[in-house]
Amino acid sequence: MAISSGVFSTTFLSPEPASSFLRPSSARPGFLPPTNLRMVRTVTLATASKPVTGKREPRGIMKPRRVSPEMEALVGAPEIPRTQALKQIWAYIKEHNLQDPENKKIIVCDEKLKKIFGGRDQVGFLEIAGLISPHFL
Repeated sequence: MAISSGVFSTTFLSPEPASSFLRPSSARPGFLPPTNLRMVRTVTLATASKPVTGKREPRGIMKPRRVSPEMEALVGAPEIPRTQALKQIWAYIKEHNLQDPENKKIIVCDEKLKKIFGGRDQVGFLEIAGLISPHFL
């Protein structure tokens, strides 16, 4: 009896014919399960992966993008990936002690951050990623 499930096909081997598995055990007097039952797996649809040659081109948020002049003044580069921009913004916030002392989730903006965050005086830390989006050209 063979069962196919996408990538693997499984074959059960037994000394009894396949039709005997379909009958209930009460119809087979003196039935004992076979002791030499084996399960064999064979790969039927596998494809070989391409070998890795060198570094892969960065994509998505890891790909360097041009930034606005306001963002460039803060991060110091004309092109930067979003991930690195966020890291540098957080480093700037920590370096200048711009987190609210009572609620660390709130950032109190100085003049450089106000230019990036749309002139807001305070920003929640979850809003930062959304507020920097317009600065990536």
